[in-house]
Amino acid sequence: MARKNQTLGEFIIENQSSFKYTSGELSRLINSIRLAAKVVNHEVNKAGLVDIIGSVGDTNIQGEEQQKLDVYANEKFIQTLKNRNIVCGIASEEEDTFISINSQDKNNQNKYVVLIDPLDGSSNIDVNVSVGTIFSVYRRISPVGSPVNINDFLQKGSQQVAAGYIVYGTSTMLVYTTGDGVNGFTLNPAIGTFYLSHPKMTFPENGHIYSVNEGNYIHFPQGIKDYIKYCQMEEDDRPYTSRYIGSLVSDFHRNMIKGGIYLYPKSSKTNNGKLRLLYECNPMAFLAEEANGKASDGFTRILDIEPTELHQRVPFICGSRNMVEKAEEFMRNAKK
Repeated sequence: MARKNQTLGEFIIENQSSFKYTSGELSRLINSIRLAAKVVNHEVNKAGLVDIIGSVGDTNIQGEEQQKLDVYANEKFIQTLKNRNIVCGIASEEEDTFISINSQDKNNQNKYVVLIDPLDGSSNIDVNVSVGTIFSVYRRISPVGSPVNINDFLQKGSQQVAAGYIVYGTSTMLVYTTGDGVNGFTLNPAIGTFYLSHPKMTFPENGHIYSVNEGNYIHFPQGIKDYIKYCQMEEDDRPYTSRYIGSLVSDFHRNMIKGGIYLYPKSSKTNNGKLRLLYECNPMAFLAEEANGKASDGFTRILDIEPTELHQRVPFICGSRNMVEKAEEFMRNAKK
């Protein structure tokens, strides 16, 4: 039974039996993510005091300029997961390809792979806006004892066994699910412990917030344009409030608590969308569905999309169930 002021460690132990794979390996994996999150949180919170902000002058596999904290967070999460001897493979948004990891005692005996966006919203670092980490966990499908391969990572989102995010904001929170609801834990920085602060988080079925980069309006498909006009119309409980941070973790977190919808559609500039299916959309979709929300590309359930490449991009609509369904309705009608 979840209770306020329960530590993350206590919660993991107490709820381990509710997870269908009870070896304890997944629990240790979540604990590793917790440790790395505390290390990255320390650097994020002192970013304005040391030479950790700004770009490193390189670009990642996505063609985006890497920030210094991007590189730091990527290194820390990979290092922590490797050192704890828990996973057999890691894929990061910052890496060209996946990393295969051998167990120290028996080669490739671990059962889980992790996909991670080490620092989502990193372009906001220099202006002191909330950023986050997104993670996704799958059971490998290749034989235990062999090296992992690309198919271990190219699994549909519906096959996830855990997913979550860390938001580094006015307080630092770790929010995750193992398919049995969504729970949020807030870090007490004085003692370095995460405490259960938001048990059984759920999206309100309806909301009054829409989150979209309206600067790209002219490039959006007609269905999204029509939906935005609907959000702005003075009718019934509208107009809705426009709130867009530009950090998926922060926008998602706010909308889950207050009720709202997040939209990053395809456009004439990004025909396949911009967000990554494996590192951003799948984990957030898993969390949304576990929290009574919904996630779609406008026509198809995100968790049903069959991945074809490691850094695949898709359109993304996510949030309160009734709002997402209304956006899908506008998308369908625009196709007629």
